[in-house]
Amino acid sequence: MGFRYLDQLADPAQIQQFLELADLFAGAGQSAQNIFELSNRLRHSAPMQLCRKRLARNPACQALIDQRRPCGPYNGEQLLAMPKGTLGHTYATALQAMGYDIGFFPEPAFFNHLQEDADYINYRVYATHDIHHILSGFSLDNFGELGVISISVAQFSHPGLAFSNLMAMLFSWSQADTPIDELESPSEQARTPVYGFRHISQGLEMGAAAKPLFPVIWEERFEQNLEELRAELGITPVREGPWSWAETPAIRDALAR
Repeated sequence: MGFRYLDQLADPAQIQQFLELADLFAGAGQSAQNIFELSNRLRHSAPMQLCRKRLARNPACQALIDQRRPCGPYNGEQLLAMPKGTLGHTYATALQAMGYDIGFFPEPAFFNHLQEDADYINYRVYATHDIHHILSGFSLDNFGELGVISISVAQFSHPGLAFSNLMAMLFSWSQADTPIDELESPSEQARTPVYGFRHISQGLEMGAAAKPLFPVIWEERFEQNLEELRAELGITPVREGPWSWAETPAIRDALAR
């Protein structure tokens, strides 16, 4: 049978690595550190080489990688004091409303003190991840996560986030036993492959249409009006549905004050 070609796709070592990464991903619901470690383990992988090559095509991206420029630390109080409607104020207000730590991402030491380009890429991706939520409109909970991580997959094939997309689809497929149109609650729908595919596709399209986000120095953009920044970067945000933070009651109420 033609399926014999599958024997050529993976050797026992690759299969073992896949199982270890899948185990890390499965535990991400208990600790976000699992996702950070997953990306750390992929630092020497072929997918990371592809990611590096894509970023190197953009001089601004490569310059930032060469500089190893740190991200943050972000001062939540200073950002909250910025005018309403700015990226900084919206970012800090949204995270505060959700009870999230604005500095919740690993220090450079976690990513091998940024020894290699891959280490810096992983560090910057997670340090700016929540900013991407604010720009894209994808909610800061599980409903919008597949959409926002797909932006970085589209723009530069980040391996840790691409693997997360693949595993989310695999897990939802293995558990699906009811058509999505028969499920009433968003939490039930979010566990289906149809939901996952929809928002992965939405994020991929958004990332492909937008200007490169990796080299943007967000610290220099916090005082910029969010809507103007989105227009400049070519981002049409998600504004409706449970997968949009604009419809998260806690965030909506906090921004209205």
